[in-house]
Amino acid sequence: MIPMPNLDVLGFLVLATFAVLCGLSVILQKHAVASALSLVGVMGSLAVLYLMLGAEFLAAVQMIVYAGAIMVLFVFVIMLLNSGSERPAKARYFAYLVGIPSLLAFLGVISFFILKELPNTSSVQFGAFTQGGPAPVGRLLFTQYLLPFEVTSLLVLIAIIGAMVLAKKEID
Repeated sequence: MIPMPNLDVLGFLVLATFAVLCGLSVILQKHAVASALSLVGVMGSLAVLYLMLGAEFLAAVQMIVYAGAIMVLFVFVIMLLNSGSERPAKARYFAYLVGIPSLLAFLGVISFFILKELPNTSSVQFGAFTQGGPAPVGRLLFTQYLLPFEVTSLLVLIAIIGAMVLAKKEID
């Protein structure tokens, strides 16, 4: 008799497969809006994975901030740029002939180094994570990760100013 996998493992495999397929769809779509919607699928599956790990606050932030606000911003930018679907390019068989074996070799080398450098640890216990609430996240964000947080906010401010300058040039 074949042993049945744990329900948590099965859920993880389904969500991880969905996230990878949506991620592939992001880069393979010809239309930008369809690609953005595929990215929403990736973010949604990550939020459910956070729920499975017991990080409810991180799951809510993932859905509200990334799948909500950031994706709305992406779709607005896509619509403002009025980008249509890509024009089909002629097939370049040399790229497939060299690219696919190179990709497989690269993935093999990266996998080797990752497996070599990772310490032997126990497997993940779903629901055992207790540091995903607002207080521990806020404490880490404003102590240990304050500089990266401020640098990120500065980069977002620069991007907003750049978008305003570009929009003003088009209006004039």
